[in-house]
Amino acid sequence: MNAVIDPEQNHPKASAARSILRELNASSNDIEASATMTTDGYIIGAVLGQSTDQDRFAAMCASLLALAERAADEIGRGQMKQLLIEGSQGLMLLVRAGGDKVLAVAAKPTVNLGRIFLEARKSATKIDQIIGNDY
Repeated sequence: MNAVIDPEQNHPKASAARSILRELNASSNDIEASATMTTDGYIIGAVLGQSTDQDRFAAMCASLLALAERAADEIGRGQMKQLLIEGSQGLMLLVRAGGDKVLAVAAKPTVNLGRIFLEARKSATKIDQIIGNDY
């Protein structure tokens, strides 16, 4: 999968976010794409496949996260930290990146789940430290 990096992304820290995402993608051959966005669906930075509309992807991730948070709250699970979606062609992980930021990671079905959880959390922490609430 060829990654597309949109130079027109206008978030002031898009470049820093993409740097973290490229590092995450390089940490495992099983990680295919990643993006970070606000919980209301505003894209901060992305390293996604050519056929992926990053704005639509960010909006869908925000919707998924909002629904998962409501479901977790409904059954008393506390604040949601991550959401895993497993499909026949791979998985997607949404991880809180502090405040109202989210990290989305797409990986092959062969990925080691423990490793992707660890790498995603490390990247989410970096995103929170670098981006902060500047968006």
